[in-house]
Amino acid sequence: MRTRPVLVYDGDCGFCTACVNLVRRWLRPPCDITARQWAELEALGVSEERARYEALWVTPDGAVYGGAQAVAKLLSSARGGWAVAGAVLQLAPVRLLAHGVYRAVARNRHRLPGSSAACSVPAGRTPGKE
Repeated sequence: MRTRPVLVYDGDCGFCTACVNLVRRWLRPPCDITARQWAELEALGVSEERARYEALWVTPDGAVYGGAQAVAKLLSSARGGWAVAGAVLQLAPVRLLAHGVYRAVARNRHRLPGSSAACSVPAGRTPGKE
């Protein structure tokens, strides 16, 4: 049984990997961080399809949060001002805005610094939507 939350991200995406490296360095969250390519997704209770299109936060009891809410949970688990930012991102009006921002970043991550060709979302697919 897991005792720590798990952050699952796209290890093939340079932008996602750069973000995770910043998280490890600056936030030092009390969680395990793993690329979806090496994660035991079935044991985490998530599908490969979902893990392919959005970051995931999986709690020790199996609750799964995706996209902007995964980021909010990650921030909430950190110390200091990061936890405050995470709490704010979970408030109803801010949560809707955060969702839109996350989707815009996910759709355009191949254009962002640190990105690679692997960052592109296949044509006709919307990040986080099956």
